[in-house]
Amino acid sequence: MSFVNTVLGAIPVEELGFVAIHEHIGYGMPGSELDTKWWKSPEVRYEETVPKLRKFREYAGGAATFVDATGICNGRDIPYYQSLSEKTGVHIVACTGFVGGDTALAHFARASVEYLTEVFLHEITVGITGTNAKAGIIKVGVSRGGRMTELDKRIYRAAARAAVQTGVPVMTHLAIDAEPAIAIFQEEGLDLDRVLFGHVDDGVNHAQTPTARILEVGGRLGFDTFGYETELPDPPFWARPRKERMDHFLRELGAGHEAKLLASADANCSPLGWPGVKGHTINYIFEVLIPDLKRNGVADDVIHRLFHDHAHDFLAAKPAK
Repeated sequence: MSFVNTVLGAIPVEELGFVAIHEHIGYGMPGSELDTKWWKSPEVRYEETVPKLRKFREYAGGAATFVDATGICNGRDIPYYQSLSEKTGVHIVACTGFVGGDTALAHFARASVEYLTEVFLHEITVGITGTNAKAGIIKVGVSRGGRMTELDKRIYRAAARAAVQTGVPVMTHLAIDAEPAIAIFQEEGLDLDRVLFGHVDDGVNHAQTPTARILEVGGRLGFDTFGYETELPDPPFWARPRKERMDHFLRELGAGHEAKLLASADANCSPLGWPGVKGHTINYIFEVLIPDLKRNGVADDVIHRLFHDHAHDFLAAKPAK
Protein backbone atom coordinates (compact mmCIF):
# COMPACT_ATOMS: atom_id res chain seq x y z
CA MET A 1 0.00 0.00 0.00
CA SER A 2 1.32 3.46 -0.93
CA PHE A 3 1.30 6.32 1.54
CA VAL A 4 1.48 10.12 1.37
CA ASN A 5 2.87 12.37 4.10
CA THR A 6 0.37 14.91 5.42
CA VAL A 7 0.94 17.36 8.24
CA LEU A 8 -1.00 15.06 10.57
CA GLY A 9 0.86 11.93 9.52
CA ALA A 10 1.15 9.52 6.61
CA ILE A 11 -2.12 8.27 5.12
CA PRO A 12 -2.87 5.62 2.49
CA VAL A 13 -3.07 7.20 -0.94
CA GLU A 14 -6.63 5.90 -1.26
CA GLU A 15 -7.70 8.28 1.53
CA LEU A 16 -6.63 11.47 -0.27
CA GLY A 17 -9.96 11.94 -2.01
CA PHE A 18 -10.24 15.01 -4.22
CA VAL A 19 -6.81 16.66 -4.70
CA ALA A 20 -5.99 20.32 -5.33
CA ILE A 21 -2.41 19.75 -6.44
CA HIS A 22 -0.98 23.30 -6.26
CA GLU A 23 -2.38 25.73 -3.68
CA HIS A 24 -1.18 27.96 -0.83
CA ILE A 25 -2.35 28.39 2.74
CA GLY A 26 -0.44 31.66 2.68
CA TYR A 27 2.45 32.61 0.42
CA GLY A 28 4.78 35.57 0.99
CA MET A 29 8.29 36.63 0.04
CA PRO A 30 11.00 36.35 2.72
CA GLY A 31 10.59 39.18 5.22
CA SER A 32 6.92 39.80 4.52
CA GLU A 33 6.13 38.75 8.08
CA LEU A 34 8.09 41.81 9.25
CA ASP A 35 6.08 44.27 7.14
CA THR A 36 3.44 45.73 9.48
CA LYS A 37 1.31 46.81 6.52
CA TRP A 38 0.59 43.19 5.71
CA TRP A 39 1.11 41.48 9.06
CA LYS A 40 -1.87 39.39 10.07
CA SER A 41 -2.79 38.05 13.46
CA PRO A 42 -3.56 34.33 13.80
CA GLU A 43 -7.21 35.29 14.29
CA VAL A 44 -7.34 37.14 10.95
CA ARG A 45 -5.60 34.31 9.12
CA TYR A 46 -8.01 31.76 10.58
CA GLU A 47 -10.99 33.95 9.70
CA GLU A 48 -9.84 34.12 6.07
CA THR A 49 -8.74 30.51 5.73
CA VAL A 50 -11.02 28.16 7.67
CA PRO A 51 -14.23 28.91 5.70
CA LYS A 52 -12.42 28.31 2.39
CA LEU A 53 -11.07 24.96 3.51
CA ARG A 54 -14.40 23.87 4.96
CA LYS A 55 -16.13 24.81 1.71
CA PHE A 56 -13.47 22.91 -0.23
CA ARG A 57 -14.16 19.75 1.77
CA GLU A 58 -17.92 20.26 1.40
CA TYR A 59 -17.60 20.59 -2.38
CA ALA A 60 -15.41 17.48 -2.47
CA GLY A 61 -18.19 15.52 -0.80
CA GLY A 62 -15.84 13.78 1.59
CA ALA A 63 -12.09 13.35 1.63
CA ALA A 64 -10.20 16.35 0.28
CA THR A 65 -6.48 17.05 0.01
CA PHE A 66 -4.80 20.45 -0.24
CA VAL A 67 -1.21 20.36 -1.51
CA ASP A 68 0.52 23.44 -0.12
CA ALA A 69 3.18 24.58 -2.58
CA THR A 70 4.74 27.11 -0.19
CA GLY A 71 8.46 26.42 0.11
CA ILE A 72 11.07 27.17 2.73
CA CYS A 73 11.33 30.94 3.43
CA ASN A 74 7.90 31.77 1.97
CA GLY A 75 5.60 31.61 4.96
CA ARG A 76 5.36 27.87 5.51
CA ASP A 77 3.94 27.35 9.01
CA ILE A 78 3.55 23.71 9.97
CA PRO A 79 1.89 24.04 13.41
CA TYR A 80 -0.65 26.35 11.79
CA TYR A 81 -1.26 23.84 8.98
CA GLN A 82 -1.74 21.08 11.55
CA SER A 83 -4.31 23.18 13.40
CA LEU A 84 -6.16 23.95 10.16
CA SER A 85 -6.23 20.31 9.15
CA GLU A 86 -7.61 19.28 12.54
CA LYS A 87 -10.19 22.05 12.43
CA THR A 88 -11.46 21.50 8.88
CA GLY A 89 -10.83 17.82 8.16
CA VAL A 90 -8.87 18.68 5.01
CA HIS A 91 -5.67 16.70 4.45
CA ILE A 92 -2.78 19.15 3.98
CA VAL A 93 0.41 18.04 2.23
CA ALA A 94 3.37 20.31 2.96
CA CYS A 95 6.41 20.64 0.75
CA THR A 96 10.10 20.95 1.31
CA GLY A 97 12.25 22.88 -1.14
CA PHE A 98 12.07 26.39 -2.54
CA VAL A 99 9.79 28.25 -4.93
CA GLY A 100 13.00 29.45 -6.59
CA GLY A 101 16.56 30.29 -5.68
CA ASP A 102 15.66 33.97 -5.63
CA THR A 103 13.22 33.36 -2.75
CA ALA A 104 15.83 31.60 -0.59
CA LEU A 105 17.32 33.55 2.30
CA ALA A 106 21.04 34.35 2.28
CA HIS A 107 21.80 31.31 4.45
CA PHE A 108 21.05 29.09 1.46
CA ALA A 109 22.65 31.23 -1.25
CA ARG A 110 25.90 29.25 -1.36
CA ALA A 111 24.56 25.98 -0.01
CA SER A 112 26.04 22.89 -1.59
CA VAL A 113 24.01 20.20 -3.29
CA GLU A 114 24.94 17.85 -0.45
CA TYR A 115 23.69 20.27 2.22
CA LEU A 116 20.43 20.96 0.38
CA THR A 117 19.87 17.23 -0.12
CA GLU A 118 20.22 16.66 3.61
CA VAL A 119 17.74 19.47 4.33
CA PHE A 120 15.17 17.93 2.01
CA LEU A 121 15.75 14.39 3.30
CA HIS A 122 15.38 15.54 6.90
CA GLU A 123 12.08 17.28 6.18
CA ILE A 124 10.74 14.23 4.33
CA THR A 125 11.88 11.52 6.75
CA VAL A 126 12.21 13.21 10.17
CA GLY A 127 10.09 16.36 10.22
CA ILE A 128 9.87 20.05 9.35
CA THR A 129 11.12 22.83 11.63
CA GLY A 130 11.02 20.94 14.90
CA THR A 131 7.69 19.20 14.26
CA ASN A 132 6.91 15.58 13.45
CA ALA A 133 5.15 16.63 10.24
CA LYS A 134 6.94 15.30 7.19
CA ALA A 135 6.97 16.81 3.72
CA GLY A 136 5.08 14.94 1.02
CA ILE A 137 6.48 16.73 -2.01
CA ILE A 138 9.56 18.74 -3.06
CA LYS A 139 9.26 22.22 -4.56
CA VAL A 140 11.80 23.68 -6.98
CA GLY A 141 11.63 26.66 -9.29
CA VAL A 142 13.14 28.93 -11.90
CA SER A 143 14.22 32.32 -10.56
CA ARG A 144 13.00 35.59 -12.00
CA GLY A 145 14.29 36.27 -15.46
CA GLY A 146 13.22 32.92 -16.87
CA ARG A 147 16.60 31.18 -16.71
CA MET A 148 17.83 28.77 -14.08
CA THR A 149 20.52 30.26 -11.85
CA GLU A 150 23.37 28.23 -10.38
CA LEU A 151 21.47 28.09 -7.08
CA ASP A 152 18.36 26.90 -8.90
CA LYS A 153 20.41 24.12 -10.47
CA ARG A 154 21.82 23.04 -7.10
CA ILE A 155 18.30 22.99 -5.66
CA TYR A 156 17.01 20.93 -8.59
CA ARG A 157 19.86 18.43 -8.23
CA ALA A 158 19.33 18.11 -4.49
CA ALA A 159 15.60 17.66 -5.06
CA ALA A 160 16.27 14.90 -7.58
CA ARG A 161 18.53 13.07 -5.16
CA ALA A 162 16.04 13.36 -2.31
CA ALA A 163 13.19 12.24 -4.58
CA VAL A 164 15.10 9.17 -5.77
CA GLN A 165 15.91 8.18 -2.18
CA THR A 166 12.47 8.76 -0.68
CA GLY A 167 10.07 8.32 -3.59
CA VAL A 168 8.26 11.61 -3.02
CA PRO A 169 7.47 13.63 -6.17
CA VAL A 170 8.80 17.00 -7.34
CA MET A 171 6.81 20.03 -8.50
CA THR A 172 8.31 22.99 -10.29
CA HIS A 173 7.49 26.68 -10.22
CA LEU A 174 7.42 27.50 -13.94
CA ALA A 175 8.40 25.11 -16.70
CA ILE A 176 10.45 27.49 -18.83
CA ASP A 177 14.17 26.79 -19.31
CA ALA A 178 13.24 23.13 -19.00
CA GLU A 179 16.31 21.60 -20.67
CA PRO A 180 18.69 22.14 -17.72
CA ALA A 181 16.03 20.74 -15.39
CA ILE A 182 15.46 17.68 -17.57
CA ALA A 183 19.21 17.07 -17.83
CA ILE A 184 19.67 17.27 -14.05
CA PHE A 185 16.77 14.94 -13.33
CA GLN A 186 18.00 12.42 -15.88
CA GLU A 187 21.60 12.59 -14.62
CA GLU A 188 20.35 11.84 -11.10
CA GLY A 189 18.22 8.91 -12.24
CA LEU A 190 14.85 10.49 -11.46
CA ASP A 191 11.92 9.18 -13.49
CA LEU A 192 10.41 12.28 -15.13
CA ASP A 193 6.94 10.91 -14.42
CA ARG A 194 7.70 11.96 -10.82
CA VAL A 195 7.99 15.62 -11.86
CA LEU A 196 5.08 18.00 -12.31
CA PHE A 197 6.26 20.93 -14.43
CA GLY A 198 4.08 23.70 -13.08
CA HIS A 199 2.46 26.85 -14.45
CA VAL A 200 2.55 25.65 -18.04
CA ASP A 201 -0.65 27.67 -18.51
CA ASP A 202 0.24 31.06 -17.03
CA GLY A 203 -0.25 34.19 -19.09
CA VAL A 204 3.41 35.22 -19.18
CA ASN A 205 5.38 32.05 -19.85
CA HIS A 206 3.10 29.56 -21.59
CA ALA A 207 4.36 30.43 -25.07
CA GLN A 208 7.97 29.76 -24.01
CA THR A 209 7.17 26.53 -22.17
CA PRO A 210 8.30 23.44 -24.13
CA THR A 211 5.32 21.24 -23.31
CA ALA A 212 6.03 18.80 -26.14
CA ARG A 213 9.57 18.26 -24.89
CA ILE A 214 8.38 17.76 -21.32
CA LEU A 215 5.89 15.14 -22.47
CA GLU A 216 8.52 13.50 -24.68
CA VAL A 217 10.74 12.78 -21.65
CA GLY A 218 7.80 11.60 -19.54
CA GLY A 219 7.13 14.67 -17.40
CA ARG A 220 3.73 15.84 -16.22
CA LEU A 221 2.10 19.19 -17.01
CA GLY A 222 0.63 21.39 -14.30
CA PHE A 223 -2.23 23.57 -15.51
CA ASP A 224 -2.33 25.19 -12.13
CA THR A 225 -3.13 28.88 -12.57
CA PHE A 226 -6.80 28.44 -13.44
CA GLY A 227 -8.73 31.51 -12.28
CA TYR A 228 -6.05 34.11 -12.91
CA GLU A 229 -7.95 35.66 -15.78
CA THR A 230 -7.63 38.89 -17.73
CA GLU A 231 -11.38 39.26 -17.19
CA LEU A 232 -10.81 40.01 -13.50
CA PRO A 233 -11.43 43.63 -12.39
CA ASP A 234 -7.76 43.95 -11.39
CA PRO A 235 -5.91 41.04 -13.03
CA PRO A 236 -2.36 40.13 -11.97
CA PHE A 237 0.43 40.39 -14.52
CA TRP A 238 0.39 36.60 -15.08
CA ALA A 239 -3.32 36.55 -15.95
CA ARG A 240 -4.56 34.98 -19.18
CA PRO A 241 -7.90 35.04 -21.02
CA ARG A 242 -10.14 32.37 -19.54
CA LYS A 243 -11.08 30.78 -22.86
CA GLU A 244 -7.50 30.78 -24.09
CA ARG A 245 -6.33 28.84 -21.04
CA MET A 246 -9.22 26.40 -21.29
CA ASP A 247 -8.56 25.82 -25.00
CA HIS A 248 -4.90 25.14 -24.19
CA PHE A 249 -5.90 22.54 -21.60
CA LEU A 250 -8.46 20.94 -23.91
CA ARG A 251 -5.86 20.62 -26.69
CA GLU A 252 -3.55 18.63 -24.42
CA LEU A 253 -6.45 16.55 -23.18
CA GLY A 254 -7.64 15.88 -26.72
CA ALA A 255 -4.13 14.90 -27.80
CA GLY A 256 -4.27 11.93 -25.45
CA HIS A 257 -2.20 13.32 -22.59
CA GLU A 258 -4.85 13.00 -19.88
CA ALA A 259 -2.68 10.87 -17.56
CA LYS A 260 0.05 13.53 -17.66
CA LEU A 261 -2.21 16.49 -16.78
CA LEU A 262 -3.00 17.91 -13.35
CA ALA A 263 -5.00 21.06 -12.61
CA SER A 264 -5.30 23.53 -9.77
CA ALA A 265 -5.96 27.19 -8.98
CA ASP A 266 -2.73 28.30 -7.21
CA ALA A 267 -4.85 30.42 -4.87
CA ASN A 268 -3.81 31.85 -1.52
CA CYS A 269 -6.13 31.28 1.42
CA SER A 270 -4.59 34.22 3.28
CA PRO A 271 -1.78 35.93 1.31
CA LEU A 272 1.27 37.21 3.20
CA GLY A 273 2.97 40.46 2.25
CA TRP A 274 0.68 41.18 -0.69
CA PRO A 275 -3.09 41.63 -1.05
CA GLY A 276 -3.66 38.56 -3.21
CA VAL A 277 -6.22 38.47 -6.01
CA LYS A 278 -9.63 39.43 -4.72
CA GLY A 279 -12.21 36.71 -5.05
CA HIS A 280 -9.82 34.02 -6.25
CA THR A 281 -9.84 30.98 -3.97
CA ILE A 282 -9.21 27.26 -4.11
CA ASN A 283 -12.96 26.83 -4.62
CA TYR A 284 -12.68 28.28 -8.11
CA ILE A 285 -11.97 24.64 -9.01
CA PHE A 286 -15.52 23.62 -8.08
CA GLU A 287 -17.37 26.85 -8.75
CA VAL A 288 -15.96 27.66 -12.20
CA LEU A 289 -13.34 25.23 -13.53
CA ILE A 290 -15.26 21.95 -13.29
CA PRO A 291 -18.47 23.48 -14.71
CA ASP A 292 -16.36 24.94 -17.54
CA LEU A 293 -14.84 21.53 -18.24
CA LYS A 294 -18.30 19.97 -18.40
CA ARG A 295 -19.59 22.69 -20.72
CA ASN A 296 -16.68 21.91 -23.00
CA GLY A 297 -17.62 18.25 -23.18
CA VAL A 298 -15.20 16.77 -20.67
CA ALA A 299 -16.88 13.69 -19.20
CA ASP A 300 -17.39 13.21 -15.47
CA ASP A 301 -15.13 10.15 -15.38
CA VAL A 302 -12.29 12.14 -16.95
CA ILE A 303 -12.72 14.92 -14.40
CA HIS A 304 -12.70 12.34 -11.62
CA ARG A 305 -9.46 10.85 -12.89
CA LEU A 306 -7.79 14.26 -13.16
CA PHE A 307 -8.49 15.21 -9.56
CA HIS A 308 -8.39 11.75 -8.01
CA ASP A 309 -6.62 8.91 -9.84
CA HIS A 310 -3.84 10.83 -11.61
CA ALA A 311 -3.21 13.10 -8.61
CA HIS A 312 -3.09 10.07 -6.30
CA ASP A 313 -0.64 8.32 -8.61
CA PHE A 314 1.61 11.39 -8.64
CA LEU A 315 1.59 11.94 -4.87
CA ALA A 316 2.10 8.31 -3.85
CA ALA A 317 5.65 7.79 -2.61
CA LYS A 318 7.55 5.54 -5.02
CA PRO A 319 11.15 4.89 -3.94
CA ALA A 320 13.49 3.99 -6.79
CA LYS A 321 14.04 0.26 -7.21
